[in-house]
Amino acid sequence: MSVLAATDLGVFPYLVLAVYLLLLLGLGVASLLKSRGAKDAEADYYLAGRGQGLLVSSLTIMATYFSGFAILTFPGWVYSNGIAPMLFALNLPVAAAGIYLLGNRIRKLGQTHGHITPADLISHHYGDSPALRFLVALVGALYVIPYVVMQIKAGGILAQGLFQDVEHLTLLGQQVSIEDTGVAVLSLVTMLYVLVGGMRSVAWTDVVQGILLLSAMTLSGVAIVHALGGVGGYFESVSQLDGKLLTMPEPGERLNAWSAMTFCAFASLASIVQPAQWMRFYSARSSDTLRKTAIVFATVLPVCFLLGVFLVGLGGRALYPMVEGALPEGMNKPDDIVILVISRQFPEIFGAFGLLLIALILVAVMAASMSTADSNLHALSAVVTRDLFHPLRPGSSEKGRAWVGRGVIVLATLSATGLTYWGAQG
Repeated sequence: MSVLAATDLGVFPYLVLAVYLLLLLGLGVASLLKSRGAKDAEADYYLAGRGQGLLVSSLTIMATYFSGFAILTFPGWVYSNGIAPMLFALNLPVAAAGIYLLGNRIRKLGQTHGHITPADLISHHYGDSPALRFLVALVGALYVIPYVVMQIKAGGILAQGLFQDVEHLTLLGQQVSIEDTGVAVLSLVTMLYVLVGGMRSVAWTDVVQGILLLSAMTLSGVAIVHALGGVGGYFESVSQLDGKLLTMPEPGERLNAWSAMTFCAFASLASIVQPAQWMRFYSARSSDTLRKTAIVFATVLPVCFLLGVFLVGLGGRALYPMVEGALPEGMNKPDDIVILVISRQFPEIFGAFGLLLIALILVAVMAASMSTADSNLHALSAVVTRDLFHPLRPGSSEKGRAWVGRGVIVLATLSATGLTYWGAQG
């Protein structure tokens, strides 16, 4: 990212990323050790033994819900369009209500009947038709696969921004761009810890990734308020913006109130019944755990969204305004606003420690991509194994199906990485 061109991060990106990736692999190994001797190998691998507590359930659901979109693209929307995208944040309490009501009912049915995938519950309720199970599995796979490809691609782009001083690496006599290297490394690490530890590994890494993401959003908001002279200075600066940025568009225009409400009513509900989230409902320890998770979701995420999206987007527009529609120096696209704010403000606020924080936030954005990719890879494994392979081989053992699921993860990761490279060349 050229937005970081004037900021020399030194060795911090290498140290932070190395520690982060080693931590993820360590969590994968710890998850494997934890799962040894489990009575129900399939439920343990795919649902962490249905025993996830409040902290893990809350952070894994939040980390899966948000990808890099939340910390980069959404602030860019606010920077470009003003307060209009703010109404789209109502999807958060709507999604939380869905978790509280629908998620808890899903968990209870899953616990009672031993469901693993969405198709287990749906086919149990409507009759165990192979065609219905296949249709549900197909819809889930069509949701998951593009999502995984996008997150892997995003990870490569972010690696390019994190290691901007490296143009390429030479491997076996071939020059490989840092973006392609990032895609390969992040894909490999994600695949390994999902393979080794299953849901428990994915959930534990989501805890780390969720804390990084939420902290990054909060610190970004603090930075922009500081840059504009505190809370009073912030609101004074924002009040000077063009009035169109501070009012909602008329009906029929882009990002109007009706489109926002429609999005919140349907898209937010759809996002919590995707296969990865559905399986997290099954994994919760109790109804009380899932209800409290919904409350945490409805309170923590909106606060972090306010600080890291709306304050940064609007404050960034006041601090780094467009001139005759052109982006300020250092920005190639509106999505760069968060990185521009932290790269220029953190060193001023925190001194040398600010450089470490910049590296941490860039890794946090990678974490957002990985937390979405790992969850969907794991869910795809369950869907293919449980809903497609098992009906064809009903006599297969749980341990055997777990190994088939691991094979699906390897093939899906390789396919997604291949599609990423192929798309870049095209």
